[in-house]
Amino acid sequence: MVKMTALDPFREIERLLGMAMRQAPSAAAIPMDLYRSGDDAFVAKIDLPGVDPDSIDIDVDDRTLTVRAERRPEEAEAQWLVRERPAGIFARQLTLGRGLATDRIEAGYADGVLTLTIPVAEESKPRKIQVTASDRTAAIEQGSSSGEQQATGEGSGQRQ
Repeated sequence: MVKMTALDPFREIERLLGMAMRQAPSAAAIPMDLYRSGDDAFVAKIDLPGVDPDSIDIDVDDRTLTVRAERRPEEAEAQWLVRERPAGIFARQLTLGRGLATDRIEAGYADGVLTLTIPVAEESKPRKIQVTASDRTAAIEQGSSSGEQQATGEGSGQRQ
């Protein structure tokens, strides 16, 4: 007896798209968290598991920060049943805002996570401006005491 299987074109399309996505890694394949740490810096944590730290390249050109890394495929003489971990060169770009100290960016790689610390430039940090009072109050007091004498007639020698 011959068993017939129904053709599912959507499953075939999904399979082909899945293969294409694994061959061309995208930004979605490089998850990232970005947050501000106080008033001093922004921190980006980028997942790069299985990447050789020597293959990580970080460039800043004007206001564009680019991270590139390579995950080499495993060269195993085996018949793969499932191969979902993408290999190849990955890249992620961030457009940096003004007011960042791009010359002081620090990078560290531990446990498959690349951590970038992007400091805020000193001139862009929030700060309080001290208000100083002038000696205008003393000048008013001096002027008002002589003005009071004239208005009341004191010091003129005349009595009313």
